[in-house]
Formats: sequence, C-alpha cells, structure tokens
Amino acid sequence: MSYSVSDVKKLREETGAGMMDCKKALDSSNGDYEAAKEIVRQKGLARAEKKADRETKEGYISSYVHATGKTASMVELLCETDFVARNDEFQAMAKGLAMQVVAMSPETVEELLSQDYIKDPSMTVEEVVKGLSGKIGEKFVVNRFVKYVVGE
Repeated sequence: MSYSVSDVKKLREETGAGMMDCKKALDSSNGDYEAAKEIVRQKGLARAEKKADRETKEGYISSYVHATGKTASMVELLCETDFVARNDEFQAMAKGLAMQVVAMSPETVEELLSQDYIKDPSMTVEEVVKGLSGKIGEKFVVNRFVKYVVGE
C-alpha cells in the first residue's frame, strides 16, 4: 500500500512528530495510517524513557473546579525548562490531569498514573504524560496533587 504527502502531513499534524519520523512510520507500516500512528506513539514513549534521569526543576500548577463548585483539584506537573512550562500543550495536559483527579479520586501519584485517562480511555495517564514528553523532548513528572471536596 502506498501513501501520499498529505498522509505524511496529516500524521505530523495529529502526532506532532517530525516529518521524517512520520515518513519512516508510513514506510514501515506499508502506508497503513493507524499502524504508522502507533509506531510514532511508541517512538515517543521510547524517547520519554531515555530522559528518565534528567532533573525537573521547572513546572506548572494547574487547577480545576467542577461545574458544581463543590469539588476542585490542583496538580503540580514538573518539566526541565521554563520554556516548556509555558507551552500550551503542557499546560493543557496539566489541566486534564487536574480534571482526572476530580473525576477519578486517586489517592497517590502512582494510582493516578495507572488510571485510564478520562479524555482517552485507550491510554493510561502515564502513557499520555510520556507521549507528550516524547513529543516535546523533555522529562515530565507528575509531582503531587490535592483534591478538595466541600465538607470534607
């Protein structure tokens, strides 16, 4: 099966991977778009694993208050540089993690990371964090979180 330049462009836009990584993934999958997407995702996870020993001294704290106003959370997500801490995708992921804490009530960071992600149940929270880490190229750490419920 073959693929077109528009397939490479679409894969790049959807995954954020480099043009050559997208082309190689489509080559490896014989033009199968979904298989290529999985190849790119796995490559991003592998990149994230390589960064495991780096220090994370910067980060972002995101909060989420449920529509009822009776439940809220704050999540501290760490990264390597202040540049990434200001990145829109990084901050959006932190907001999603704060939503996850309100919705799923994990007790520990480890429990949070092992949960299915509420925005995409086909992935765990850890896979979402590592996926963006691989895409951006920095180590990310969910450092801590707190959940507030009125009356508790």
